[in-house]
Amino acid sequence: MDNKILGLHHITAIAGNAQENFNFYTQVLGLRLVKKTVNFDDPGTYHFYYGNEEGAPGTILTFFPWQGIPKGRTGAGMATEIAYAVPEGSLEFWKERLNRYQVETGDVTERFGEQYLPFTDPDGLNLSLIVPKSTDGRKGYATPAVAQEVATKGFYNTTLTLNRLEPTAKILTDIFGYQQTEQEGNRYRFMTNAVHEANIIDISLDESAKPGYNAGGTNHHIAFRVKDDQVQMNFREKILSAGHQITPKIDRDYFYSLYFREPGGVLFEIATDNPGFTVDEPLAELGTALKLPKQYEPSRSEIEKVLPVLK
Repeated sequence: MDNKILGLHHITAIAGNAQENFNFYTQVLGLRLVKKTVNFDDPGTYHFYYGNEEGAPGTILTFFPWQGIPKGRTGAGMATEIAYAVPEGSLEFWKERLNRYQVETGDVTERFGEQYLPFTDPDGLNLSLIVPKSTDGRKGYATPAVAQEVATKGFYNTTLTLNRLEPTAKILTDIFGYQQTEQEGNRYRFMTNAVHEANIIDISLDESAKPGYNAGGTNHHIAFRVKDDQVQMNFREKILSAGHQITPKIDRDYFYSLYFREPGGVLFEIATDNPGFTVDEPLAELGTALKLPKQYEPSRSEIEKVLPVLK
């Protein structure tokens, strides 16, 4: 298991208003803000990490909230839906709760024999809550408003919309060790048995889909998980050997990253478990302080003046 892709590590998306984003994910969905930092390339913009109590890989949804960014468009070459696993019997609670907060939801329906509830966040990002067929043993993050019995457990899967199936499927199967397990219409399901949760990628095949436009309410990239940077560099060699371009290892403070664009156009990342989110904050205080990459610490006062004040 140690030398394999261990499912999803995190998913990163683009938002507009930082306060709206923070309110929705912490208050409505009941996720924990486990890290409040800034964009490595644009320190005047926050980088929020939401997840379970400890920010475990497979639970982390991150956002760049760029104030005033135009609305994006989902389409080919993009991750177009993020699904969270929730406990059996919780969808009624969630539909009522989302509607109470005036969140647009679809009807509870079924896919691959599993019930799911689709909805969108304030920027139009496509999300869904799924009751998995197999037991998800992860412990959700409980809040006064969202009890353990209904809390989200972390990612179930993400969906890629593509014009062609085979080139991306080849990455998933030949390099990442996934297997195609099911097909339902134009939706193809790939799964890894290296882990039991956050281990599914769906490909929605649409040969006529127009390319997506990456802006507000769209996914920026999806990150796959590996144990450490030694395993990560082994995968880098595999990807290079298969003829794909990939970045050098990048230190993101809480994990190490490699990035490459798979043949269908989706930006993939390979991210490590180490060193984790408690490297600069104790578990009880995760997300409470603004943490800056080392190179920006000398400019803290200027950066804090630019960033929106969160209430």
